[in-house]
Amino acid sequence: MTNAEPARERSCVIFGASGGVGDAMCRQLAASGPFARIYAGARSGTVPESSVSAPGMASIIPFAFDLTQEAGIAAIAERVAHESAPEMVIVATGLLQREPDIRPERSWRTIEPAAMAEMFAVNTIGPAIIGKHFLPLLRHAERPVFAALSARVGSIGDNGLGGWHSYRASKAALNMVLRNFGIELHRRNREGIVVALHPGTVETALSEPFRGNVPDRQLFTPEHSARCLLSVIDGLTAADNGGFFAWDGSRIAW
Repeated sequence: MTNAEPARERSCVIFGASGGVGDAMCRQLAASGPFARIYAGARSGTVPESSVSAPGMASIIPFAFDLTQEAGIAAIAERVAHESAPEMVIVATGLLQREPDIRPERSWRTIEPAAMAEMFAVNTIGPAIIGKHFLPLLRHAERPVFAALSARVGSIGDNGLGGWHSYRASKAALNMVLRNFGIELHRRNREGIVVALHPGTVETALSEPFRGNVPDRQLFTPEHSARCLLSVIDGLTAADNGGFFAWDGSRIAW
């Protein structure tokens, strides 16, 4: 007779847990989600005090990461695999502008190769590397979910304004990566779900310079956006794998 391996605690991993939406998702999942552990990743390795675990909440375990350093992401995946049974990974990172070097282009004349390369490094390649190391950990889960924050402006079919070349292109490329991941995960787990999510226009540092023309009812608090996105995730089935969804659950054209 052999001793059975003890059941490991279910966990969720959030990259970008120090940002507005990522922090709110972390807190809401810790308070009412199905997970015993929330691994909360931030570039600094710390999360806001509001995300610290309280009695009755899931354990929130901060970690540091750099989207441009694959070795560090691989090490985090190895740690999580050893400590828990991950069932959900959320990538809530993103780069839209960083003064004075990176800002959305209004014309092709202002495209800068270095700025575009950094936009792709953060918005596309970083999430792709996370998927490379974490999707193998999810494939045995009962209902594995890999979700990343994209943006409606990354839709090619919904683009009627142009501009914002680097950001749009990097998010469109992210959408393709996620679509590919969904196909590959489905071959290993028929219940697997990989999705791109549009959080709406949220009151965060990322959107602050661009809120002027956004009606009040369409400008969300991070808490509202997170609550909506988690509700969308809860309602997804395997038939939605590889999809692109807005905060209200509606599908967005590729």
